[in-house]
Amino acid sequence: MGGFFGTVSKTSCVTDLFYGTDYNSHLGTKRGGLATYSKEKGFIRSIHNLESTYFRTKFEGELDKFKGNAGIGIISDTDAQPIIINSHLGRFAIVTVAKITNIQQLEDELLSQNMHFAELSSSSTNQTELIALLIIQGRNFVEGVENVFKHIKGSCSMLILTEDGSIIAARDQWGRTPVVIGKKDGAYAATSESSSFPNLDYEIEKYLGPGEIVRIYDDHIEQLRKPNEDMQICSFLWVYYGFPTSCYEGKNVEEVRFTSGLKMGQMDKSEVDCVCGIPDSGVGMALGYAEGKGVPYHRAISKYTPTWPRSFTPSNQELRSLVAKMKLIPNRAMLQGKRLLFCDDSIVRGTQLRDNVKILYDYGAKEVHMRIACPPLIYACPFVGFSASKNALELITRRIIKELEGDENKNLEKYATTGSPEYEKMVSIIAERFGLSSLKFNTLETLIEAIGLPKCKVCTHCFDGSSHF
Repeated sequence: MGGFFGTVSKTSCVTDLFYGTDYNSHLGTKRGGLATYSKEKGFIRSIHNLESTYFRTKFEGELDKFKGNAGIGIISDTDAQPIIINSHLGRFAIVTVAKITNIQQLEDELLSQNMHFAELSSSSTNQTELIALLIIQGRNFVEGVENVFKHIKGSCSMLILTEDGSIIAARDQWGRTPVVIGKKDGAYAATSESSSFPNLDYEIEKYLGPGEIVRIYDDHIEQLRKPNEDMQICSFLWVYYGFPTSCYEGKNVEEVRFTSGLKMGQMDKSEVDCVCGIPDSGVGMALGYAEGKGVPYHRAISKYTPTWPRSFTPSNQELRSLVAKMKLIPNRAMLQGKRLLFCDDSIVRGTQLRDNVKILYDYGAKEVHMRIACPPLIYACPFVGFSASKNALELITRRIIKELEGDENKNLEKYATTGSPEYEKMVSIIAERFGLSSLKFNTLETLIEAIGLPKCKVCTHCFDGSSHF
């Protein structure tokens, strides 16, 4: 995944840029980058590897070198960025939050047109550079961004820092990833996460619509392209990725999680002593569940936050398993002899669940029930980079379907239908495999109701296979 932040100010933008970008750190762990522009110094850029440390520690020591009133920053799980380009459109810096599934085809097409790629990332084409090359095929920036929309499969939102000291912000054409505009006295900003705004004194000015393009100045924004009617914003933003204080399309992340848990708790007949959220993204749901169910919320398990990142970020399975085990610490005093119900955002591979449940029983839990904020993940996502999984068989659901059907692609619609015999069998196998007293997933209808947007505006492909290209 990834998140960006850009700002144009009447005064130096560097402090806001640094902290605003840092507030996107929960969206990625591989690369961080900043670029500023001033007439005196031109473009100043820095990119750092974040795999062994945090954004702040890499950048705070070199902030003095950045100059200017306009800048863009990125936290990325993919390529090194920002990229700086000199073209017929002028010099510009660009950051993207993108997943391009046809990158090899586009690379071949551009090479056949005598283009070249200079910014290789781990010996592969840097997708932000590829996007920049598609942009410069346009006669202007709007035509260039539309050229990106026309050619890529997947999604791409971007910020472009130009030589006139303005920023062009563009949201991907289906609105799968968010772009939020903020305003304060003397400055405007654009970001992936509105949680970047409060402590920097920005107020949300608007949410860019799907395919909308705006140009940001220090005192106003100018619409360059109107938004598309159709939208497919990723539902997993509310389930997992989003920071609790962020809002997308006016819908707050924590409120959605709380509401989905509340609705589950009101409907659930299980008898338990207390509810606990798996940190971090399961906590909001668990608080709602506890209220809906009328049972206390206890912290029977805590996350050791100083050093451990998200559990399915590492690409190496052995390291993922280690992280999943090490980052959560059980509390024997709150576990022993209890019938516990845990809430979590999702089950992807099952790595975290397997280790955690065993530890809970080892520490004296009498029963361990699990409630999941979203429906089972049946389909790999071709639109946004929400998971490190490379193929469907990394999903525990698809491995079980292969065991039952002999083919991981057979009868997927039945397994994705809540309450069907196939669905119930799959869920019961997951519960049995991990020693759970009971396991229930939220229904798609409840999730959509909690989000509060029309179903046609929300992408639910990973749950039901629905596709919009």
